[in-house]
Amino acid sequence: MYDRLLLAVDRSDVAERVIDAAREIASLSDGEVWVLHVQEKEIIGRGGGSFTIESDAEVRSIVEHAAKELDDAGIKAHYEVQSTIHGQAARAIVGAARAHDVGVIVMGSRGRSDLTALLLGSTAHAVIHLSDQPVLVVR
Repeated sequence: MYDRLLLAVDRSDVAERVIDAAREIASLSDGEVWVLHVQEKEIIGRGGGSFTIESDAEVRSIVEHAAKELDDAGIKAHYEVQSTIHGQAARAIVGAARAHDVGVIVMGSRGRSDLTALLLGSTAHAVIHLSDQPVLVVR
C-alpha cells in the first residue's frame, strides 16, 4: 500500500470523510501523512493588493485538526499551509506531493455538477490531470 500520503484538506462538507480515508489508507501500511491546506489569495486590480477569505487562525485550525485526528489514530502526521493566488491550488497540491515524495494524494470533491465544474474549474479535476501520483477523490 502507500506509506507516504498527502492529505489536502479544506473546510468543505466532505473534510471529515477525507481525513477518514487518509487514516484508513495510512493505517494499512503504517504510513505517514502530510496534511496540506492551500490558502488562495484573490488579487485586486492593477495595484496588486490581495485578500484571503480565510483567516490565518482558521487555516491553522483546519490543518491542526486533521493532524490531531491522524495522531490520535497512531499515524505520524505533519502539516503545512501554503499560500497561492486564486486558481493555482492544484499546482500547489501537486508540488507538495512531489516535494514530499508521496505515493498518493487524498482530497475531497465539493460535489459540483459537471457543468459547474466546467465553468468554475475544479481543484480535484486539475490535480488529477497535473499529478503523476494516484489521486483519491472523496465525495
